[in-house]
Amino acid sequence: MYRSLNEHNKEKFGCKVYKLAIDGGFTCPNRDGTLGTGGCVFCSGEGSGEFAEKDCGSLAQQLERAKARVAAKNKGGKYMAYFQSFTNTYGPVEKLEKLYRQAMAGKDIVGLAIGTRPDCLPPEVVALLGELNREKSVSVELGLQTIHPNSIRYIRRGYENEVYLDGVRRLKEAGVEVVTHIILGLPGETAQMAAQSTSFAVNAGTDGVKFHLLHVLKGTDLEKDYRAGKISCLSLEEYGRYLKACLEQVPSHVVVHRITGDGAKRDLVAPLWSGDKKRVLNYLNGILRP
Repeated sequence: MYRSLNEHNKEKFGCKVYKLAIDGGFTCPNRDGTLGTGGCVFCSGEGSGEFAEKDCGSLAQQLERAKARVAAKNKGGKYMAYFQSFTNTYGPVEKLEKLYRQAMAGKDIVGLAIGTRPDCLPPEVVALLGELNREKSVSVELGLQTIHPNSIRYIRRGYENEVYLDGVRRLKEAGVEVVTHIILGLPGETAQMAAQSTSFAVNAGTDGVKFHLLHVLKGTDLEKDYRAGKISCLSLEEYGRYLKACLEQVPSHVVVHRITGDGAKRDLVAPLWSGDKKRVLNYLNGILRP
């Protein structure tokens, strides 16, 4: 089996921790013309923030709405403010500090999780993250996705693997926890190739990993290729095989934050099996049991 985020949080914070996904109003260098304008090939118009609260000009309101979503199942747990949409270190450090401090201010907020790109971590931002981490827990989620050149070009990631390695090194030096996102099922990639990407992240020093199924959302360039028959998606059984190969590369001290990722059902084009989250998790946990 693997070390789950639930287990990690209970050991670290002494209770269950619920992530509150929020939108800080950021964009991305892959969208504003710095690197490109179309974003990554799989990325929707919401910048991977389909489940985040919408930017309404008030982080406090977003956090309260997000708390309301989990209120029925929260039995004494705490919260992690999760900047999920787009690239959440992409802006002036003064703006970032204001937003981060607003989000982490509540007594029931144990820390921050910040989704970003490793090419958007200038020294002053890393220094800020290190400073905040001395006050409350800070983790940075990096979208590595893959290490394979053909896949990197296809998804339009926009940076080289060395940039990821440098970003992990500098975050770790600042004392900040790193979580790495890996996509399984990219066109032309085998289970072994996905496992190689996972091993690369582990050897780089990542503290956690998030595994995602390549899924097709409406309005993305990936949808165009899927409709044209240029790409296909994994079956549930194939995904399970890829996941097992990746988890074999993950040592017990590295936390597995998620074993699959799913899109909003209203936007999901394929694979449709991924929309049945309960069935998917039951199947995956079943095949992963020793």
